[in-house]
Amino acid sequence: MRTVWKGTIGFGSSAIPVKAYSATEDHSTGLHQLHAVDGGRIRLKRVCEVDGAEIPQEEVGRGYVLPGGDVVVLSEDELADLPLPTAHSIEICGFVPPGQLDPLYFLKSYYLEPEVAGTKPYVLLSEALQQADRLAIVRVALRQKETLGALRVRGQVLMLDTLHWPDEVRAPDFPFLHEDMDIHTAQVRAAANIIENLSGNFEPARYADRYSAALQELIQAKVEDREVLRPTAAIQDAGVEALLDALQETAQERTDTDQATSPAVKRAKAAAKKAAEAKEGAKKAASKARSAPKSKR
Repeated sequence: MRTVWKGTIGFGSSAIPVKAYSATEDHSTGLHQLHAVDGGRIRLKRVCEVDGAEIPQEEVGRGYVLPGGDVVVLSEDELADLPLPTAHSIEICGFVPPGQLDPLYFLKSYYLEPEVAGTKPYVLLSEALQQADRLAIVRVALRQKETLGALRVRGQVLMLDTLHWPDEVRAPDFPFLHEDMDIHTAQVRAAANIIENLSGNFEPARYADRYSAALQELIQAKVEDREVLRPTAAIQDAGVEALLDALQETAQERTDTDQATSPAVKRAKAAAKKAAEAKEGAKKAASKARSAPKSKR
């Protein structure tokens, strides 16, 4: 696993050095957007809406759009100078019972590994949280953004779960919430009994990604039936044609150059130049003769 963050956990007067690793990863279907006619991949480009030009990465910045449409551009240096007290620390703000933290708040989970010097206080905090049956509510900055978080224990490992801020959680407002429902107690009891009879322990290995499996079967069937495209063929053919054209042009230029510098061509050019000079000299002599005064007899 690759370290995504390094810092300390502030616990009382202790600062426990830890490293954070992503605890989960998302499965990809492997599907891409492409041109259905020839199979060519569709690429997204950074295009400026003002002049329509494609923008290189080094010219991409960040800014804030004002209500009137004006834009405040912020440099990376200005953003880096903003105060971020939790940039390298997990600041413990308090402790709460696990049941009080709504799963709706959870964003992403990280494993926290102690540095060698912090192993003992790390284990102490882990044991204390388990014995007290509490979660630690914390503040931490990841990717230049401060976020709310929770420390919990999984096995002997401390987990950091990033959380939504309270104003990021939407409140549902559906019509049925404002209606009175007439549901009999017997119906509720019967449904609860069914749920209890179907209940068991959560075993993640029992559940599989059926969509991904079906997708792979579909892809394999198309491969076996040779229902495939070769999008690079057109690109390669175009490249070959471009190369041949370039070689032909170069060869023609070289032929023209060689002909222009051959001895015969040089002699012909010299003779033509000499004839042109002689012709020009004759014209000047004739013009001079005509303008000379005639003698009297």
